[in-house]
Amino acid sequence: MDTETLDTLRNMVRGPVIGPEDSGYDAARKVYNGMLDKRPAAVVPCRDVVDVRDVVAFAREEGVELAVRCGGHSAPGLGVVDGGVTADLAPMRWVRVDPEARTAQAGGGSLLGDLDHATQGFGLAVPTGINSTTGIGGLTLGGGHGYLTRKYGLTLDSLLAADVVLADGTLVTASESEHEDLFWALRGGGGNFGVVTSFTYRLHPVDTVGFGVTVWPVERTREVLGWYRGFTPRAAEDVYGFFTVLAVPPGPPFPEELYGRKMCGVVWCHSGDTERTEAVLAEALTGAREAGRPAFHFSTPMPYVEMQRLFDELLPTGLQWYWRGAFFDRVPDEALDVHLRFAEALPTGLSTMHLYPVDGAAGRVGKEDTAWSYRDALWSGVFAGIDPDPANASALKEWCVGYWEALHPYSMGGSYVNFLGVGEGEERVRATYRENYDRLARVKRRYDPDNVFHVTQNVRPAPAA
Repeated sequence: MDTETLDTLRNMVRGPVIGPEDSGYDAARKVYNGMLDKRPAAVVPCRDVVDVRDVVAFAREEGVELAVRCGGHSAPGLGVVDGGVTADLAPMRWVRVDPEARTAQAGGGSLLGDLDHATQGFGLAVPTGINSTTGIGGLTLGGGHGYLTRKYGLTLDSLLAADVVLADGTLVTASESEHEDLFWALRGGGGNFGVVTSFTYRLHPVDTVGFGVTVWPVERTREVLGWYRGFTPRAAEDVYGFFTVLAVPPGPPFPEELYGRKMCGVVWCHSGDTERTEAVLAEALTGAREAGRPAFHFSTPMPYVEMQRLFDELLPTGLQWYWRGAFFDRVPDEALDVHLRFAEALPTGLSTMHLYPVDGAAGRVGKEDTAWSYRDALWSGVFAGIDPDPANASALKEWCVGYWEALHPYSMGGSYVNFLGVGEGEERVRATYRENYDRLARVKRRYDPDNVFHVTQNVRPAPAA
């Protein structure tokens, strides 16, 4: 993009326009995944809705590709695009809470930590993800699952309204009573339909929760997962535990003798009476007798907002990431052997696999009620190769893809859209939305017929009728 064109953009917006020759360029284009090195023509930190409208208009009129970034956590780096323009919503970080109505409105650039901090001051929360530095935008539009999913549903299930800048620059509010088709699509359909400049959420009573972690030696993976697959669907909905294979991180609450050892285990969140957390977990673990005595077990009451930050320091921005995802409604015996094999072959100390429960309250919503079609899934799995050293990038990818491919025959076919990796293609996007894809394509045709918002896990507009 030449200087004159950049100057045109600078004259349109209130915020700065950061180009390749500007001093803050490398910081402005940085995303969470250090494996990606994209070079946009310009990054525009948008101060308000009008800035967003102007950036969208500029991209459309100049015919340049447009990316939208909130927290920058997209694994394939969809918040930046080579040679195009990024509308960076980071300056639009604000949250307003109405504790009596139990609602919160948040700016499109807000992070989970912003939302948690504001709502927890009133003993309330939105069910979101498990890393406070994640942007609420991508998380909500993709679906959003975490510690409160079994009790209160997906993040999108708590969405009441969204203010959206459309491809033609129009600002609309989508809700159950306005632009209902757009509201349906926003709840799980990703960033395909416009730029959401604010979200309004229903809040739920959450304050102190019971945090816990239980780990066994990696060679017990088969037995532990064999117990876990039957326990989770029958557990009370205020008991949430995601299964993981991991190398024990150095630091509390783990003892030094376990640092770096390959393990399998469960990370717990009990959102019921915290005085009963240890008894609840002890009862849960009685079914895991075949796995033998855990190598380590720990639980403690913890403010929910603190639990949301547990992984922040362990997984800072800039690490090498390669991940893929899959939905599961079963874990057959053959899959147990796969998990054991790849757990023992963890390529680096930060690489991991998580099986996140998405049943309970999330499973009671109809699969056609929102764009998220996998309401019949029990777990959303992610296979993540992670390391700070770029020299390990190929090993991360090989382990991740191999693990995913070995389990694919036992999966439901699709993935949580935010766990789709680099270059998985249209077929995988279709598998993610199943029978809802064609409806999404029709909504896309109405609100973005020229596919301006295609730097996404893209749903293409349906052909004109």
